[in-house]
Amino acid sequence: MANEEVVSYRKIGSQKLPYFLGDNLFTKGKSETVDLNAEATPIAVDISDALSERDKVKFTVHTKTSLQEFQKPEVSVVRQHEEFIWLHDMFESAEEYAGIIIPPPPPKPDFDASREKLQKLGEGEGTLTKDEFQKMKKELEAEYLATFKKTVAMHEVFLQRIAAHPFLRKDVKFRVFLEYESDLNVRGKNKKEKLGGYFKTAVQSVDEVLLSNQKDVDEFFEKQRKFLVTYYLRIKGATLSADQTTKCHKNVSDSYLKASSNLSELSNAENTDIEALLHCLAECFEKIRELESRVASDEDLKLSDTFRYYLGDSAAAKHLLYRRSKALATYENANKALDKARSKNKDVYITEKQQQEACERFEKLSETAREELDDFKKRRIKHFKKNLTDLAEMEIKHAKAQTALLQSTIEQLKGSL
Repeated sequence: MANEEVVSYRKIGSQKLPYFLGDNLFTKGKSETVDLNAEATPIAVDISDALSERDKVKFTVHTKTSLQEFQKPEVSVVRQHEEFIWLHDMFESAEEYAGIIIPPPPPKPDFDASREKLQKLGEGEGTLTKDEFQKMKKELEAEYLATFKKTVAMHEVFLQRIAAHPFLRKDVKFRVFLEYESDLNVRGKNKKEKLGGYFKTAVQSVDEVLLSNQKDVDEFFEKQRKFLVTYYLRIKGATLSADQTTKCHKNVSDSYLKASSNLSELSNAENTDIEALLHCLAECFEKIRELESRVASDEDLKLSDTFRYYLGDSAAAKHLLYRRSKALATYENANKALDKARSKNKDVYITEKQQQEACERFEKLSETAREELDDFKKRRIKHFKKNLTDLAEMEIKHAKAQTALLQSTIEQLKGSL
């Protein structure tokens, strides 16, 4: 395959046709990822299509809005991954949003694994039968497309979470992101900035350990802190287990592919008395492979992706509690400074003002954080229930289809004997 290879994906009528071209164009009708079911908002955002080049992905962000602050009621702009990260970082560093759970940033587009598999398949074409090569090529194309669709959808979910939030959607930076039709000229972080980010994360980790011994004045937040620490670890373990389960289903699917190809090759051999039987088995294994592949995709979509999303969302909730703990520590230190100033009768007015500001900031942050954590709980339960129900229904459907297929194959085999 050529170096510029990527999959083009277009929706034509009701049929989706993948094929190899120079660029990877993805056009979709509806998001297929972690279903967040956002309520109706004055801003409707979706990613209508995306173009993947060798080193970047260009997302077309389409917006409809009834807000008067926007220049147009409907607009489309092209954005790259770095601009999504810029928007997330702007929210996370803004003091006015310290009490809000900032939606987790979308993952960086990574198609290297799929491209490597496609390249190896092309290099090993001479060692495979034509039938086996075509089946493996089709499977890898589907895997590439699934990865691309998930990448597009996770970027879309990030924007929809912001659009659904009553405060974040009013931010001027979000409006610029959605309607400024030229490039935002946002660059990726250089080595120095990345190092600074690692240092900041390390400092935050140390602060969290130090603040973990801090006695919270509010029992609600003390319970939330303990819950989120445990919840995050369990979601992390569940994500790894779900990924392993999906991987096992993919391995089973690959095994069925090899079995189907070998049986098909045997059925085409000369002077084979059981040609019809082998051909029937080859078709059966190929259809089972397709079903097993769908099971893997469904589990990846409804289970692994759900866990992975809320792993990031629970981390964002932990960061919220960290910011509140820092505000509490600042407030307590301001109280101590005020007591000290009063005892020495020095700089009392200044320390009183600082203490009042720290108190107001802490109380405002706590009020917003309480609402955010309550919403996080409701949203989490709702979406887990829906996605797990959808997964169970899909697996029952696939199991019934596989049972019917095996029964049909057995009847065919009996008729060929």
